[in-house]
Amino acid sequence: PGDAFAGSSNPAKLSEVGDRVDIGIDLFLPYRRVERRGSGTVYDFGTTSDKNAFLIPEGAISRRINEKWSWGITLYGNGGLNTDYRGTNGIEGTSLAPQCGNRPSNFLLGCDKVGFDIMQLVVAPTLAWQMTPRNSIGVAPLFVAQRFQAYGLQAFTALSANPSDVTNRGKDWSFGAGIRVGWFSKVRPWLNVGAAYSTRVYMEKFEKYEGLLAQGRLDIPANYSFGIAIIPTSKLTFSFDYQRIEYGEVKANGNGILNSILDPVNNPLGSATGSGFNWENQDNMRFGLSYQYSPKLVLRTGYAYGGQVQRDKSLNSVTFNMMAPNPIHQIAFGFSWIPFKHQELNFAYTHFLALDYSGPSATSFFGIGGIEDVKAQVNTLMLGWSWKY
Repeated sequence: PGDAFAGSSNPAKLSEVGDRVDIGIDLFLPYRRVERRGSGTVYDFGTTSDKNAFLIPEGAISRRINEKWSWGITLYGNGGLNTDYRGTNGIEGTSLAPQCGNRPSNFLLGCDKVGFDIMQLVVAPTLAWQMTPRNSIGVAPLFVAQRFQAYGLQAFTALSANPSDVTNRGKDWSFGAGIRVGWFSKVRPWLNVGAAYSTRVYMEKFEKYEGLLAQGRLDIPANYSFGIAIIPTSKLTFSFDYQRIEYGEVKANGNGILNSILDPVNNPLGSATGSGFNWENQDNMRFGLSYQYSPKLVLRTGYAYGGQVQRDKSLNSVTFNMMAPNPIHQIAFGFSWIPFKHQELNFAYTHFLALDYSGPSATSFFGIGGIEDVKAQVNTLMLGWSWKY
């Protein structure tokens, strides 16, 4: 426990952080490039995502009610996705979508820019109970607002049960709720242990895109985690946690890409069996090291591994995942500086190592084919301020 963001990880940790406010902002800097090669057609070309800088705010507060109870609120971005590929093959009349007229083809055979924009914002009021001097439990309802937009997917409208609700419908919002519970224990003076579970967050349909997403929804998958912190000295802390996210249980994520391409009559886009990203459940591991260099300075570093969510590199996985690349290795460095007794300034730099994901193109079912490749890497800068009162 080191901050008030217990609602985003383990609500039980709130018992240990006292009265404080934490606010921060992340500068998220992704690079994504996709290419198609080897088809021997005019559809062999590459393009780079145009949007490559995003600001992600966060904030949390915690307060002790009495010796046993604590409450707080966490506001955070659960993650998101934005790709904005504006490049085309530059050859008029090559789009495979009739509604595109004589325009050039984008990377997914429609016209103009192609991409997704997904944002998820979570508000988590939190309550923790310290059952014994060493053990706490906590609960945090999760209230979620979600925004989605898709464009440039005109070539897929013929595969949908609702062709008018597939692409270029502007931004749409949906809302949903779930719950996170957690346990935290100071097993020994040198050992902390914790565990948490979040239910699936069931979201409303995106009415403007119910012809694209399976069941018209993007639920947030259930996840669970377990962690330990080893504290050999008062200045040094080693930490490890494991997390499993059940992406494969959400149809919009877990369904195969070929579902609607091979059988649009029985598995149209937007149906429960319509095409998705062909993701599987993901295992994540994180390692951290914290060192109290001086009374006013804490140094930190860490490494995280997030297992590749795509089930494979087959025709059933690759093409849609050009829109959703996810690097799997991450390293981070940071510090907390305590200029005054009750205040902290926090800084972190994170680098997601470059990803190179490639495989056969599902456009072979449109007579094109070839190999598709996505390259992605991300840098982030985080600046935060904390007030302990």
